[in-house]
Amino acid sequence: MEIKNNRIFAIGAHPDDIEFMCSGTLKLLKERGFEIYIGIVANGDCGSMVTGLDETTLIRKAEAEAAAGLLGAALYRMGESDLRIFFDDETKMKVTEHIRLVDPLIVFTHPHHDYMEDHEVTSRLVRHGCFSAPIPNYITYSNNPAPRTESIPFLYYFAPIDGTDIYGNFVPQSIYVNITSVIDFKAEMLSKHNSQRDWLMKQHGMDMYIESMKSTAKLYGKEAGFKFAEGFAQHRGNAFPKGNILKEILGDIVVEKC
Repeated sequence: MEIKNNRIFAIGAHPDDIEFMCSGTLKLLKERGFEIYIGIVANGDCGSMVTGLDETTLIRKAEAEAAAGLLGAALYRMGESDLRIFFDDETKMKVTEHIRLVDPLIVFTHPHHDYMEDHEVTSRLVRHGCFSAPIPNYITYSNNPAPRTESIPFLYYFAPIDGTDIYGNFVPQSIYVNITSVIDFKAEMLSKHNSQRDWLMKQHGMDMYIESMKSTAKLYGKEAGFKFAEGFAQHRGNAFPKGNILKEILGDIVVEKC
């Protein structure tokens, strides 16, 4: 398959979501010549027990920029507030507009079911945006809107945080990417979000958040026979492209299980 579009768009609810769940795969795609774009729907402004909204937003912005810089990725911040990401008309248009701006071959985002609603709503927003981006009569909020995309991009949902559902049960995936060669890079990207160590320890009881990331990658690696892996499910519903483009690009380091 000839690939003419080399743009990859990973969209997370908050700063550090992408680093936790799919930055290894993004690094592997970057090494193969693809352009990487990262979208963050919310500011991360509730991610502190110490600093206020504005200061936390600035801290999280700087951390996100530092992490994206390691990957050479363009960063789009959509400006919603934590715990206030809604599936409403304005936010649907905003996410669609960003997908049109990037016009990606592949989009990565949260699964529809995760431990918090910001992630789940972001998943729905991105699914809507991918579907709507090529529709000429779907007008976005901008006074100077980006042109529609020619087609719906490939859409992949990365695994839920910690690889578990809301009941704490492990959630196997259908597609696994071997990230063993880039696990240290993934950890380096995540380490740029230094403010989240204290937050996760106080809110989630989770210290050593990099080790937590590696633990999840080991779980998914075990499922596919790799040391470390990231897991994905592909959206193959009506109108969406069906082929596993990740497998076509990355080859044997991708394992698909029915």
